[in-house]
Amino acid sequence: MIETNRLKIYAASQENMEAFIEAQTVEILKSAYTEMLNGCLANPYQWDWYAIWMIELKDGTHIGELCFKGLSADGIAEIGYGISEEYQNKGYATEAVKGVLEWAFSRPEVTAVEAETDPDNTASKKVLEKCGFAINGVIGEEGPRWAVSKH
Repeated sequence: MIETNRLKIYAASQENMEAFIEAQTVEILKSAYTEMLNGCLANPYQWDWYAIWMIELKDGTHIGELCFKGLSADGIAEIGYGISEEYQNKGYATEAVKGVLEWAFSRPEVTAVEAETDPDNTASKKVLEKCGFAINGVIGEEGPRWAVSKH
């Protein structure tokens, strides 16, 4: 569990993920979260790198999710995140990403964390900039790739 000033962030268990997937009403999210669970089950010793990470306020209110998309052999992890609409524009995404970056960079095998965001997603670009990411020149499936390296 990662704790920040206002948040608790943790990798969900198999049971938590199954219940979360079952509750999804948006098919693309259900599919993405199922892919994460399958990644966990296929890589049980790297659970944290495939799991859905739950983002909660300290009182237990669920406000969003975060994930890594595995960990490459050269120590690069890709991150994705989302905050529920009613909790956006309050700094929670930045706080969550900073907390998870600190956790990731405390792992000796991690050399960098990357993210992709749609060029029109101004809010996400601001989060990445505030967390020290910079565009690295690669264009991915979701848009330009941003990266931050271990210091």
